[in-house]
Amino acid sequence: MQRSLVDYLKISLKGMAMGAADVVPGVSGGTIAFISGIYEELITTISGVNLGLLSTWKANGFKAMWEELNGNFILALFAGILVSIFSVMRVANYLLENHPILIWSFFFGLVVASIYFVGKQIPKWTWKIVLALLIGAAVAFYIVSLPPLSASNSYLFLFFAGALAVCAMILPGISGAFILVLLGAYKSITEAAHDFDLKTLGIVGIGAVFGLLTFSKILKWLFVHYSSITLAVLTGFIAGSLNKIWPWKETLETAMYGEKEVVLKEASVLPWNFDGDPQTLWSVVLMLAGFFLILGLEMLAGNKPENANAAN
Repeated sequence: MQRSLVDYLKISLKGMAMGAADVVPGVSGGTIAFISGIYEELITTISGVNLGLLSTWKANGFKAMWEELNGNFILALFAGILVSIFSVMRVANYLLENHPILIWSFFFGLVVASIYFVGKQIPKWTWKIVLALLIGAAVAFYIVSLPPLSASNSYLFLFFAGALAVCAMILPGISGAFILVLLGAYKSITEAAHDFDLKTLGIVGIGAVFGLLTFSKILKWLFVHYSSITLAVLTGFIAGSLNKIWPWKETLETAMYGEKEVVLKEASVLPWNFDGDPQTLWSVVLMLAGFFLILGLEMLAGNKPENANAAN
């Protein structure tokens, strides 16, 4: 499929949304990719990265290798992610620190709509599909309810932390940043970024590349052989994560990671039991805004996700 410059700008905007979501402990960039209709193409493209590309380059030139890689898609998407990290992320962090209830309400409505959107792509519901959805929801709910592990600074641990976190980033419903908090690696990695500890960041980065290439191949295989069950499990993951992004929380335990305070344990409460101004009216408005935003995007897309096998 031939894409225009406008198409690639849209992909970059989707990358910006993914980048902003991935830095929030509780929202997954994978969910944004699924909502925006690029998830399967993302997984297919990443899983296609292998040494065979070098052979294509040697035999047919860089252009042939770039087309086989789906390079324009990757470049546009990751450019958007990088722009988001250095711009949108700051805005998102500001809003989360100063207007948390309202922002989480918007995310909650958005994710509820995404459950409908992803589940709608399953052509036929059977007891196996329902069971897969329930298992996915239970696993995600369990993960977001786990207490964090003790911190470790060993390089082997940081390698696997990077691998697991990046897997979560491309898995709808589970946040990569939250996985780092659970593993006890969030402090080490944020401090390394602050201190420009290139050795630590390099090890985490290598682990992330390893996890990304490995996990994407597994996901691609699952989509090819068990498409409906895989979609059901992913729908369950998104549903099970709703507890994490429920707007009204009671904080039970926090920890300081450098200058940043991170919530380690919290409990969901009803708006009328919230200790403070629940901002119920505006919260409901923003939930509905997030919900109808996804439905509107679906209508604009013609009720069809983008072709997962699209090439340049």
